Amino acid sequence: MSIQYLIVVRKFDSPSYTLQTFVPPSTRDAYLSIRALNIELARIPDVVSNPTVGALRMQFWRDNLNRTFAKTPPKEPVAILLHHALTSLQSRYEGITTSVMKGWFMKVINTREQYMDNRPYANLEAVEMYAENTYSTLMYLTLAALPLNSMAVDHVASHIGKATGIAAVLRGLPLIAFPPPPNHHSNNAAFGGALGGNAGSRQGAVVLPLDIMAEAGVKEEEVLRHGADAPGLKDAIFKVATRANDHLITAREMLKNLQAGRDAGHEFEHQGEEGHLYHDSSEDTQANDLERGFGILMQAVPTRLWLEKLEKVDFDVFRPELRAREWKLPYKAYWAYTRRTI
Repeated sequence: MSIQYLIVVRKFDSPSYTLQTFVPPSTRDAYLSIRALNIELARIPDVVSNPTVGALRMQFWRDNLNRTFAKTPPKEPVAILLHHALTSLQSRYEGITTSVMKGWFMKVINTREQYMDNRPYANLEAVEMYAENTYSTLMYLTLAALPLNSMAVDHVASHIGKATGIAAVLRGLPLIAFPPPPNHHSNNAAFGGALGGNAGSRQGAVVLPLDIMAEAGVKEEEVLRHGADAPGLKDAIFKVATRANDHLITAREMLKNLQAGRDAGHEFEHQGEEGHLYHDSSEDTQANDLERGFGILMQAVPTRLWLEKLEKVDFDVFRPELRAREWKLPYKAYWAYTRRTI
C-alpha cells in the first residue's frame, strides 16, 4: 500500500490500523483502501470552506470509484490500491462480480454527504440508519473482498457496525460542538483547549438525536455555552451509548449461538435488500463462515473498549482521555481473536 495512506490510516483511524493484523493478507489491500477512503470522506467537512465545495469533493470520489470499477482508475493512491485489490480478487476468483461492492461504496458516500452539514439526527433510529449505511457497510465491503457472502456474518457485522457508528457519533460530538481550526481533526488527537466552552472560528453544532435531547432536556445553546456541564447532557449521552452497547451485546450473543450451531435468535432485517441476497446454508457452513470472517468482526473490540471508558468517566464525552489512542487495544484484540470472542 502507498506509505502515504498507511500513515493516514494510522493517524486518523488507529484502531483499524491495529486490526489489519487480523485481516487475511490477501484482503489487506482492500481493507486498508476501504478504511482510507472512509477517512477521506469523513474529513471533507473539516477541510473544505463551504458545502458546495464539499459536494464537489464527494462527487470527485464518486467519479474516482466509477473509473476504478470500470478498470480505468485515476492516478490517485486510494483508487490505485482499490483497483489492485479488485484485480487481485477477480484473478483469484474467476467470474466474481464486484458490482455489489460499488453500490455499497456509493451508499457510504451518499450517507456521508447527507450529514456533511452536521444536521441533527431526528431520532435514535436515524443514528442507527446512519451507522448501518456507513460503518456496517464498510464491514460488508471488507467481507465481500475476502470474498464471503454469508447472512450469518453480515448479520453480526450489521450490529457491530451500528454500535461502532453510534459510538463514532458520540466520540465526534465535542469536535463538532467546538470545531478546532481546519485541517487539525484527528481521531487520535487530544481535544486541546477548544472544549472549555470557547467555540472556534467555525459554527458549532450538537448532533445528538433530537428525541433524546428533548427527553433529557438538553438544549443546543446550553451545550455550546457550557460544554460538559450542560444540563441533561450526560443523561442523553448515556441513552445513546446504551443503544450502542445493546448492539454489541446482541452481536456477542448471536456469535455464541452461531458458533454453537444454534439459530442467531432473530431475523436479519436487511435480508433481501441489494447486496444481501444469500444462498441457503447449513449450521456447519455458518460456523465455517464465521471463522473465515472473524477478523473483520474485530471492529467490535475497540468499540467495546471505548464504551467502557466512556462509562468510567460517567458519560462525560468531553473528557480528553476518550480521544487518546487505546494502548490496551493490541493485546485486548489478540486475546479476543485467539478466543474467537468479541
